[in-house]
Amino acid sequence: MTGPAYDVDLLVAGGGPAGLATALHASRAGLSALVCEPRGAPVDKACGEGLMPQGVRLLAELGVEPAGYELTGIEYADLAGNRARARFRSGTGRGVRRTELHTALAEAVEAAGVPRVRRRVDRVEQDARSVRAAGVRARWLVAADGLHSPVRRTLGVGVRYGAPCRFGLRRHWRTTPWSTRVEVVWAPHAEAYVTPVGPQLVGVAVLFARDRARTGGAPSYAGLLRAFPELAARLDGAEPASPVRGAGPMRQYPRLRVHGRVLLVGDAAGYEDALTGEGVSLALAQARAVVEALADGGPETYERSWRRATRGYRLTTRALVLATSRPLLRRHLLRCCTGAPALFDAAVGRLAR
Repeated sequence: MTGPAYDVDLLVAGGGPAGLATALHASRAGLSALVCEPRGAPVDKACGEGLMPQGVRLLAELGVEPAGYELTGIEYADLAGNRARARFRSGTGRGVRRTELHTALAEAVEAAGVPRVRRRVDRVEQDARSVRAAGVRARWLVAADGLHSPVRRTLGVGVRYGAPCRFGLRRHWRTTPWSTRVEVVWAPHAEAYVTPVGPQLVGVAVLFARDRARTGGAPSYAGLLRAFPELAARLDGAEPASPVRGAGPMRQYPRLRVHGRVLLVGDAAGYEDALTGEGVSLALAQARAVVEALADGGPETYERSWRRATRGYRLTTRALVLATSRPLLRRHLLRCCTGAPALFDAAVGRLAR
């Protein structure tokens, strides 16, 4: 489909999972693609690293099966000992180190013959027929350049921030996983996400609302971890296996996802919260949807596809964030989930399918 007027059909800004998956789908659809990513591979990022069953299936459809640790379900708990557990009904998930995921996707992109260049996309020009960026003229540009998307910013796409304004810090620990579930533990002003990502590797991310967790200066990872005595005891003596990485603010709502010939995918397209662990699965689904829209010649349909694909996640996550931001409501929610396990199983199954 590439003609003499274009260097490439699809220019992808961002070489993370969303961008690489977009390039793979484009190649399969017969579109030429080029991935621009200024950082060296593999690209790391602060995230929970738990792939839901849907994410595992979407990766398998692309022929990508990263090494990791099998996940059978999810567990929510508080410091008072209230716990609610649910098994995944539609298969198993996988705890995958972010660098392992990126490497597996990058190898698939290379095998598909899609070129990648170390180049930043921070200036975009477009007209009715093409878009120019990073010295390339393309038919379309997909911005998959993260939560603080430079492409989104240069286009002047407004972003609304939701409340509470939450941030996250993550580190890996060398220790034997003690569960096959993703564990979410609530403390009064923070919550911990524990994800096994290998036979001797566990990722622990701590999310917090900065205004509530601050006690003088920005909260530290070590200080936040002390709010979870049982978890801190499990990690006592374990060797840190990665530096502390941060991310946020999380709840971001761009005004639109299609701006002329530029389309937003992944975190650049909007993000609710890490509470339900669906970030990568949603990014993979969006990558498929955006290429389907472009292959059909109707990019305006992508906005509708994005809303339809993310509606359940957005509504459920928003409700959970609001409910769990208050200790009393959180305690009642956990007790209700424990008292009605079938209902909790169904809710988790809907999110993870």
